[in-house]
Formats: sequence, C-alpha cells, structure tokens
Amino acid sequence: MKKPYLIAEIGINHNGDINVAKELIRKAKDSRFDAVKFQKRTINIVYDKKTLDIPRESPWGKTTREQKLGLEFEEKEYDEIDNYCKELNIDWFASAWDIPSLSFLDKYNLKFNKIASAMIVDKEFLNEVSKKGRHTFISTGMSTIEDIDNSVAIFRKNKCSFELMHCVSTYPMKVEDANLITINSLKEKYKCNVGYSGHENGVVVSLAALQFDISSLERHITLDRTMYGSDQAASLEPEGMNFLTNGIDKFISAIGESKLGNIISEEVPIAKKLRAHIKIDQ
Repeated sequence: MKKPYLIAEIGINHNGDINVAKELIRKAKDSRFDAVKFQKRTINIVYDKKTLDIPRESPWGKTTREQKLGLEFEEKEYDEIDNYCKELNIDWFASAWDIPSLSFLDKYNLKFNKIASAMIVDKEFLNEVSKKGRHTFISTGMSTIEDIDNSVAIFRKNKCSFELMHCVSTYPMKVEDANLITINSLKEKYKCNVGYSGHENGVVVSLAALQFDISSLERHITLDRTMYGSDQAASLEPEGMNFLTNGIDKFISAIGESKLGNIISEEVPIAKKLRAHIKIDQ
C-alpha cells in the first residue's frame, strides 16, 4: 500500500497572524506532512455588502467585514509563506474562493490547486481552475452526483489532472456520517484517484480511510483547538498530527505482504516450545 499524500489544512486557523502560520507550517513539517494548505478570498466578491455589514464581535472589530479582513492574508504574508515553505522543503498551496484569488496565486507557481467543497457548484470557476493545468484536489462535501459529474467533465474537457476527495462538510463531523465506503463508489464511477478530507475529531476515521487505498489525506490543523475560529474544533493539534502520521506508518507496515503458509523466523523457537508435547509424526 502506498502512503497517501498528506495535506495539513491551515486554512484560516492562523487567525491573521503570520507567526502562527509559520509555527503551523513548522509543526506540519515536523509531523511529516507533505504539504500545507491555505484559503484565499477576495472579501468583497465572496461576501455581499449586507453580510459584511452585519454586527459581529471578533478580535478585529465589531462587523463581519472587519472579521473577514482580519483573517485574510495578502501578498506580504504569502511571500513570507512561500519563502518559509521553500526553506523547510514542504509544499504549499491554497484553495481560492474566487477568480481574482486564483489569479493572485499564479505568482507562486504552485504545484497544485484545490476546489473547496463550497466551490464545486461554480462552473465558471471550475473552468478557470482546470485551464491552469495544475493537478487539482476536488472536495465533494455538500455535493450531489450532478455536481461531481459536472466538475469531472470540466476537468477532463480541459485535460487537467485531478483527484476527488471524499468529504463531509460538518465541523466537526460525526463519525457515523463518514460513510467511507463512498470512496470506493467514487473510484468506481469516475475511474480516478480518490482521497479523503476529514473534519472529524481524532484520527480513527482518517486511519480507517486508509483501507480504501486513498491517494491523499487532508486534515485541518491548529496550535490549540480552543483558539478563535470556526474550524479550530475540527482540527488536529500538534500531538494529534504526530499521532496520525505515526498511525499511518504503523497501518501500512501492518498491511505488509501475503505470507500464507510461511512461518517467520521468530516463530520457530516458540513453535518448538509450545508444541513440545505433541508427536508431530503421529
């Protein structure tokens, strides 16, 4: 079994603080993740004026606009992220939520794009992403079969490589809602690689997803699940990140290879001792 590509979703869990973002990148690297992922939005496109003007208490002010702007990194921060990830030799990319944000990310010549579950219904956006030609992870949370059909058709029309990611968009997700068998259904229907993007507490569901030979695994990460933010509660803290990657190594090692009928060398003296009372040739 091949180890899946491991994505540490920082998203907006940095809370607008580049130092928190860099510490999360370091923790992801130390925990042996392959990449970190962020989210990029143009606030005035993703949210209308009425929504932005709604009163909302946050560390950045008293309106939703102030909260959203406080959470958003711009070019200065992404330049620092790009340099830091290169220094640590860890991939990074971001899920854009609008076309200007997608164009903004072009500056960094990233390996991958990501379609967030919220964006899978936007055909114009899917077309623009697929025309970039970068391998793209497509999350399927909140999606109908028609939504997934459309996204796959667009990426195949534009000859852009992709993989689907089984996802349930609740934060945190209840274990009984995981329905991991859907991973096989996606593979069978779309004849493509399929990963898993998890929002559950703990690591058991993510480890269980390995049995379906997923190509990628994405989990939100945080320094502290009690920090401000809607995604923090469904995220892994550093200890959980290590527990996940160590668990993956053990799972893959335990799968091993078929040894039907073979006695391993360590079993020989034990067999001799435990079978001493048996006449083998009887």
